[in-house]
Amino acid sequence: MKRLIHFGLFVFLFNSITGCNGQTKQASSNIENLNTKSGIVGGPFENGEFMYIGLPENIKSIDTSAGWTQKGQKLLITGTIYKLDGKTPAPDVILYYYHTDINGVYAGKQGLDPRVVRHGYIRGWVKSDVNGKYSIYTVRPAPYPNSNFEAHIHPSIKEPTIGKEYYIDEFVFDDDKLLTGEKRKKLPARGGSGILRVFKKGDLQIAEHNIILGLNIPNYPEKIDTEQHSGLQIGEDQPSFIPFHAFGPDKGSRACPVCKYGRYHGIVYFVGNNPNWAEIKKWLTFLEQQSVARSKYLKAYFVYGNDEDYSKGKRQKELENIGLELNIKILP
Repeated sequence: MKRLIHFGLFVFLFNSITGCNGQTKQASSNIENLNTKSGIVGGPFENGEFMYIGLPENIKSIDTSAGWTQKGQKLLITGTIYKLDGKTPAPDVILYYYHTDINGVYAGKQGLDPRVVRHGYIRGWVKSDVNGKYSIYTVRPAPYPNSNFEAHIHPSIKEPTIGKEYYIDEFVFDDDKLLTGEKRKKLPARGGSGILRVFKKGDLQIAEHNIILGLNIPNYPEKIDTEQHSGLQIGEDQPSFIPFHAFGPDKGSRACPVCKYGRYHGIVYFVGNNPNWAEIKKWLTFLEQQSVARSKYLKAYFVYGNDEDYSKGKRQKELENIGLELNIKILP
């Protein structure tokens, strides 16, 4: 295992662990040509044309699927669709989805267009509003019967200025025991991570889930500028870790910061090799001040991942000295 260090304004050491549908209408002349020199946006997409079968004339930003009435776990998926920069909301983007029912099958229903029987009757569309927002009310799907394939929802995207639909990562569930660590590593993160993390509100499970247009999509006409970026990229999922606390109230323990302090908002500040300690100390002081002002409603963590000349004892002492120098007291 590669050994990394977390210093959290709560300081701790840790070991890191670590598709599915073409437009039937002629695209207007101002829409991107599909057959660019680099190839089709999104690459091959089997049955992409299914997305347009039954497409409503007026698509809203909120949709309730036909599966909502099933006697299963009610589910709300809601979030923002962003442009490739990960911060600019993208309006008028069509998101098509379909999934299995509570028995794990793509069930048929009277009146279902026979051309889309493979998708079943639990299918629908939303179009992002002026702020990029969308919401889907549905029933939580079940895995395929007699299978170790995790439960999932198939999403695909049609942008107003690109002439071809493309699929993004299937929506899967973080609490699904069938979603193993090995499977998580293989997720391509098309449009960002597809992992849904749900929380319960009454009888409803809610997943706040954002989508980044074009992220990890082959032949996408725009490119991400990564020259000034470091660490995790936009839409990249945070890997899990086992903590060992080097400083703070949990010093010497392996207390999980999320389990213990995750009820309210949190900030995780990552630093890797070649740290600029002058800048880092300014940030640590600022985060300490914010934590004091916001009390239990904000927890901040400094994650130090410099693996050069690593020594656990030496690293722990180094972080202890920083905590004492900056008089870190409030942050866990």
